[in-house]
Amino acid sequence: MKIGVLSLQGAVSEHLDQLKRCGVEPAAVKRPGDLEGIAGLIIPGGESTTIGSLMEHFGLNEVIRERCRAGMAVFGTCAGMVLLAREILDGVKDQARLGLMDIKVRRNAFGRQKESFEAPVALKGFDSPVEGVFIRAPIITAAGSGVEVLAAREEGIVAARQGRLLTTSFHPELTGDLRLHLYFIRMCEAK
Repeated sequence: MKIGVLSLQGAVSEHLDQLKRCGVEPAAVKRPGDLEGIAGLIIPGGESTTIGSLMEHFGLNEVIRERCRAGMAVFGTCAGMVLLAREILDGVKDQARLGLMDIKVRRNAFGRQKESFEAPVALKGFDSPVEGVFIRAPIITAAGSGVEVLAAREEGIVAARQGRLLTTSFHPELTGDLRLHLYFIRMCEAK
């Protein structure tokens, strides 16, 4: 199985390494043609406005939407959560996004870079917590009826799933724990 990582900006190499460790073939996605033959796509953390603008520039937005409608799974971490959201509460004017997931998000909800932190996150269906690395992390402030909340903190929702879409506020690629990537791989396998 081949899983792509949107490779325009952000924590790309870390996701590629995690996928390799999980035993799947990772693929860097920079152009629409790179989406051919992949079972799923990870949208990494980084700067959501930059990634969104580059996705538009390279013509990836509509192709990713089409592939999702055809059944491709997508996992957005941190900035990826913002890009998947239907509504961004504090985005820049006309901020580019995919708008695939029925969630409202607030960017940088935990504060600036210096307020970054690590904390255990109890995820629904997991035997033990995963280590959450929160770096200028967003938060889900509201989720539609078709969205399953997988984890929340006092501040709001930090992990959710809607069908073949998965998102986390935090960076699972920055830990040695493969469980979230393996969870996503199982989503890609299920048709």
